[in-house]
Amino acid sequence: MIITTETTDQQLTNRSRRRLARLAAAALATAAVLAIAGFTALGSIFSYPQILHEPVEVILNRFRDRQAAVMGWFAVLTLSAALMAPAGSWLGRLRGGILGRWITGLGIAAAVVQVAGLQRWITIVPGISEQALDPGSQAASESAFLFWHRLLDTAIGETVGYALTAAFTVLVVIAFDRRLLPRWLVVLGGVAATLIATGVIIPVVSGASLTNFAGYVLWCVWLLVVAGFLIKAARSDSVCRT
Repeated sequence: MIITTETTDQQLTNRSRRRLARLAAAALATAAVLAIAGFTALGSIFSYPQILHEPVEVILNRFRDRQAAVMGWFAVLTLSAALMAPAGSWLGRLRGGILGRWITGLGIAAAVVQVAGLQRWITIVPGISEQALDPGSQAASESAFLFWHRLLDTAIGETVGYALTAAFTVLVVIAFDRRLLPRWLVVLGGVAATLIATGVIIPVVSGASLTNFAGYVLWCVWLLVVAGFLIKAARSDSVCRT
């Protein structure tokens, strides 16, 4: 249908949908770019995430060596995770219906749990690291680090976060399959979601960390390409028919 022949209400609705598509695209692309930058930088200056397999003393010493930079890049990762909330909201509104509400809810939930896991490097670890310099407090500080790591990272940020991110991705590919996304991009999203979901079993199958990492690499690429298709759709009538 040609837009100029539509009613005023339809034109307003279509303009709103185009705006939602552009906003969602901006959030997804920004989240992907920040995640790539954050993980690349932290891998270089902090050996993250491999360093998490080292003794706590080694982790805290390395953290102190580059504390400002490490905290800064974890702030970047935290922002990247937080952007999944507005992205989920805009995608959910664009899709509409029950499926749209599920996309919104899962996007927000995934953002919350991942922010909860990442923010500890900004709000909790600095204090623990400083206390660990005191020989009398070192053991207690290392125990505190392990407690927060297991709670906020392993249990919440990783296990729950991986599951929610995978579920969010699956719903998005289902919601927009053949509407906005080509078949190959739907398949790529499904593969990325499956690999991310393997992170849930990392506590019992350490090798799953490799498949999980590969999943996040694919996922970042997928986010960028999805953002591109959303922008393309916003410039045409296709976004008005989702």
